[in-house]
Amino acid sequence: MEKSKLLDRCGAEGEDRLLLAKVLDRAEQAVSRSVPAHTDFLSPQQQAQARELLHLAGIPETAWLCQGGYEGAERNILLFLPDWMEPEMAESPLRCLRASFRAEERLSHRDFLGSLMGMGIVREKVGDILVSPESADLIVLDTVADFLLSSWNSAGRAHLTVTEIPAAHLHIPEVRCEEIRDTVSSLRLDAVCATGFRMARGKAAELIASGHVQVNWRACTKGDKLLSAGDTVSARGFGKFQLAEVGGVTKKGRTAIVVKRYI
Repeated sequence: MEKSKLLDRCGAEGEDRLLLAKVLDRAEQAVSRSVPAHTDFLSPQQQAQARELLHLAGIPETAWLCQGGYEGAERNILLFLPDWMEPEMAESPLRCLRASFRAEERLSHRDFLGSLMGMGIVREKVGDILVSPESADLIVLDTVADFLLSSWNSAGRAHLTVTEIPAAHLHIPEVRCEEIRDTVSSLRLDAVCATGFRMARGKAAELIASGHVQVNWRACTKGDKLLSAGDTVSARGFGKFQLAEVGGVTKKGRTAIVVKRYI
């Protein structure tokens, strides 16, 4: 299928269309040049769009790798492999950096991101930024790693000491979740959102209709969408949760669920 028709089927417009076109270009490059090719870092939403596009294009999941520097990374690149290359042969284009600072500076994710943007580093070249009390570990593309090692020395008013580290030495923050057990009248999105975001169902329905809710990183405005175990729901200003378990039906016809809300 032609590239334009594939993009049309995905409903891609504007910047999303340009990004997905680049994803296809990288996939084609790996085949035509018989060398590995990779995208820039993609957000979870962009990754979901890319997966849908690659599926429509008939490109099997064995033809590419999703890499973010560590298991569970939120921002990832897609690394496309030529037919002759096994996954373990592929050299990753990612490098890990540690920016150390004094604990009393109390730098945040926003401080580091703002500093990088101020240096002209676009967001697509940087993966997750893992902030600890005295350092921030970053996963970056190798095209910008040497520049950051030699030139990045401050964030806000704080002085930084930047070094390269192995991926095995990354300080990965513990993911904190609150487990919520409840029963719902159905697995409709609005009903589960009422539990996951601790709000009235009517307010959840309004939030969904306003376009602020995503299911598995895709925007959803339909409150009657049925969810399944494993689905992730996020909303701007309210965080995200996962529908971790779907249990049996009570005598009153309600469905037991377990929600893991990220805190």
